[in-house]
Amino acid sequence: MNKVARAKQFLPFDALKGFQEALREKEIEYEEKRELSEEVLIELNNKFNQIEKESYVEIKYYKNGRYNKIKGIVTKIDYIKKRIQINKNYNINICDIISILI
Repeated sequence: MNKVARAKQFLPFDALKGFQEALREKEIEYEEKRELSEEVLIELNNKFNQIEKESYVEIKYYKNGRYNKIKGIVTKIDYIKKRIQINKNYNINICDIISILI
């Protein structure tokens, strides 16, 4: 038996495909979305109104049970759908934003 064939027999066997990934996903701690005060909402609204296309921003937002932070260039602001697009890859709902640094 050559070395490659011999090595294959010692590879870990995963009888339940996807089970390990499901376990790792369960390990993620989820957070409840915090309610923002009226003052914070007013401040966010003022900062959001200062943002223009191609501005560099740092945004902290809530998505899928976790708080995330993204830095990048604003590529699109959709006032109708209430979304902001960062780096052409990330669409963030305006109502999920909790802080903005311009």
